Amino acid sequence: QVQLVESGGGLVQAGGSLRLSCVASGRTRSNYRVGWFRQAPGKEREFVAAFPWSGGSTYYADSVKGRFTISRDNAKNTMYLQMNSLKPEDTAVYYCAATSAPVPVNLLSNDRYFDVWGQGTLVTVSS
Repeated sequence: QVQLVESGGGLVQAGGSLRLSCVASGRTRSNYRVGWFRQAPGKEREFVAAFPWSGGSTYYADSVKGRFTISRDNAKNTMYLQMNSLKPEDTAVYYCAATSAPVPVNLLSNDRYFDVWGQGTLVTVSS
């Protein structure tokens, strides 16, 4: 089973940038689908971005499209979320997630398909 550990959260002013990291350990496989979700205070968890670890199409929530970029470094077994032009409404705990199920990319916005989750990292954007 794979384990995920996020880092990189913090406090940033609106318009600023942060890069989140998610290190995968354990039985990582190239066929995994991986993604980022977030949960703001008092709100339900929502999809941010996802893609197959092996490469290919990426999938973004409309709210972050053009501002956030998901990527990975195979050699480091690490996934990243580069967040630019941050807004106060991006404030949330960000979670990385993974699944070994062959889920089509366009369905990865549904968190029920993911069965491995990190502990989360807090991002706070001040206005």
